[in-house]
Amino acid sequence: MNRTNKNSDNKRELRNALGQFPTGVAIVTALTENHQPVGMTINSLTSISLTPALISWSIDHGSASYEIFAKTESFAVTVLAENQADLAMRFATRGADKFWDLEINPDVAPVIPNGCAWFKCETYRSILLGDHTMLVGEVIEFDTNPLQPLVFKGGQFQQPGQMADVTIRAAA
Repeated sequence: MNRTNKNSDNKRELRNALGQFPTGVAIVTALTENHQPVGMTINSLTSISLTPALISWSIDHGSASYEIFAKTESFAVTVLAENQADLAMRFATRGADKFWDLEINPDVAPVIPNGCAWFKCETYRSILLGDHTMLVGEVIEFDTNPLQPLVFKGGQFQQPGQMADVTIRAAA
């Protein structure tokens, strides 16, 4: 059955349909004006450009951290490893003590330890789009670990081994 989205009556159905696209899971962090860390789980991370190095993610205007992220001059993104679903859930929970067991530097947006990759960014641009704001960051520093990523599909966390093993070969 084909559905249209001319009204908001089918938001749940649209969300379920979009959930069929597997995404990576990341935690984005920043500091408040008082150098208190804030963070949230995201699955909207996108590579925009290599020159300059730009990535983006989107935040709902109803998010508890919206004002902080909308005003921040810098942020960090950590791509989570397959064994970090507990951290993804903690950072997705409103009001949770998100940083309670993490060693962080109070002078910079924290990087979550033991992720697949991390990116420290300066805010390059923010774009108001519907009920979200897209934050574009210029990557200032990054690193990777040879770990498998945590994946989100159909409203559930999945490990890459649970998904079909597909090899893509470049055209000769």
